[in-house]
Amino acid sequence: MSLFAKATFSAAGYAAARPSYPPSLFKTVLSYHKAQSTSGVLLDIGCGHGLIARALSSHFTQVLGIDTSPGMVRQATSTTHDSKITFRHAGAEDLSFLPDKSVDMVVAGQSAHWFNYDEAWPELSRVLKPGGSLAFWGYKDNVLIGHEKANTIFDRFCYADGEVEPGVESMNAYWEQPGRSKVRHLLREVEPPITEWKDIHRILYDVTPGCEELPDPETAWMQKRINLGQLEAYVRTFSAFQGWRDARPQVRSRAEGGAGDLVDILMDRIVSSEPQWKRLGDGWRDAEADTVWGTYILMATRR
Repeated sequence: MSLFAKATFSAAGYAAARPSYPPSLFKTVLSYHKAQSTSGVLLDIGCGHGLIARALSSHFTQVLGIDTSPGMVRQATSTTHDSKITFRHAGAEDLSFLPDKSVDMVVAGQSAHWFNYDEAWPELSRVLKPGGSLAFWGYKDNVLIGHEKANTIFDRFCYADGEVEPGVESMNAYWEQPGRSKVRHLLREVEPPITEWKDIHRILYDVTPGCEELPDPETAWMQKRINLGQLEAYVRTFSAFQGWRDARPQVRSRAEGGAGDLVDILMDRIVSSEPQWKRLGDGWRDAEADTVWGTYILMATRR
């Protein structure tokens, strides 16, 4: 996750463009946790800009959010006004600032694919109380419902090897691995050690580029209606795009007065894939579509 720590990364831009989580997700993980009252300590790992910490704070007496990105910690701190919540720079692999058996629940939203589990599992087992809960969740690439051509273009610009057009390299070489592969496989390869964890439960939803109908929101909990301008802003938060840009400091987007970057070209091709979008001309950013993400939830209880 080193790209999020670079000076070129915008935590504020990430916070503005990334999707939020629905109430149904929090209901699912809290139901698994089975808390009977507002009590206990919540640890939010990879807290980002503090979204989860703020959403769950009413269910705990203390919330600690940690992130390996200093910019994310600053963003979370500046936008959170709740005395129960604190943020600090740290990662899942070193929780030495926490006493043994001091945490009631640990969560990680769209960050668990970054963990070094050889180091993280012992730390998580140490700080979580017996009977305490763990809930990791996240999402893979989204698709636009009923727009298979656009989805195929999107996938090619993200994951094709080499050039997607003459002189234009895809993002593929810039995804940080093995993290990206883990999230694209919906964290299936991450297994809580059964000697220390029980009641392990997964909820998975995968998605295909040819999806024609919006699925049931209880099954596919990460879905919304967006416009193409929001899709463009979202792609610009990808760590791989940040890496692509950092490798080409001379390339400027059209919004920056340049000839255009990878996302500008990607959106040109997506808009051209649908006649109704192309007819909008410069107003294409207002075109709307339903979108859904592939998602996972992994939950476990400390023995």
